Amino acid sequence: MSSTPSIEARPFAVRNVLAVDADPEVRSLLVSVLEPGAWAIHHAMDNVAALGMVRARNFDLIVTSEKTSGREDVELLRKIRSVRPHTRLIILTNENVPSDVVTAMKEHAFSYFSKPFSLESLSVMIRNAVEGPCWDDGIEVISATPQWIRLQARCDLKTADRLLQFLNEIGDLPDAERHKVAMASREMLLNAIEHGGRLDPREYVEIEYVRARHMLTCRILDPGTGFTLDEIPHAAIANPDDDPIRHMRLREAQGMRPGGYGVLLAQQLVDELIYGQDGNEVLLVKYLDTDGAKSA
Repeated sequence: MSSTPSIEARPFAVRNVLAVDADPEVRSLLVSVLEPGAWAIHHAMDNVAALGMVRARNFDLIVTSEKTSGREDVELLRKIRSVRPHTRLIILTNENVPSDVVTAMKEHAFSYFSKPFSLESLSVMIRNAVEGPCWDDGIEVISATPQWIRLQARCDLKTADRLLQFLNEIGDLPDAERHKVAMASREMLLNAIEHGGRLDPREYVEIEYVRARHMLTCRILDPGTGFTLDEIPHAAIANPDDDPIRHMRLREAQGMRPGGYGVLLAQQLVDELIYGQDGNEVLLVKYLDTDGAKSA
């Protein structure tokens, strides 16, 4: 009489990642991020070879080559999705082309990095991609051009990281200004997801990003009921002048994570931060000169 093997005796399911023409740094990064024994790292010479390998087997994650364009990799993504609809793909590319980033968002690429990019940021994105329980995009593009984007994002922190990376790639700003806008947008988006959406993945925030010649705006609308500043004592912006750390004690007493500086920080990074009537809608404004630098 045969016995049913114990759970421990059952073979471990190894997951597969495909790296396309990866340079040594990306190869090393994959080895360091992916758990040994749990992941098998495969390599393809180019996009044509990658597509052939995808037709032969399923890959949980694909990372494209830095040597190809975003347009080429989006075309690869379309072909892959016709064979393996739920494959997560991170695009690495040799140049920043905002229209390609927009197309990648529409085609549900998992993320997008153009050279030069931070290996640390790529490492975080790879972890986000492989730790998700199943493929689920979380970002829905309503309408988009490189100058005007409207979309919805699911109320979870990993989706926020993905969205901010896409927007960072689209913004054609000098590094210093890009960093300020990215930080301010991140703080306001996390506030919307955490406090307005209560980290409920069934809820979505709406984001509208507009890049005009002299101005960049980012509008964020959350699904919450809204607030006024005197109703959020856990935020640093509501501290009285004679008690600048009051919010820290209140957050600790309520079991909230450290923080509460989001609104205050964002106000210092952009030129205007405007709340709507109900407090669940915020507009960030950054003024620029014709070359994309901040005006004097």
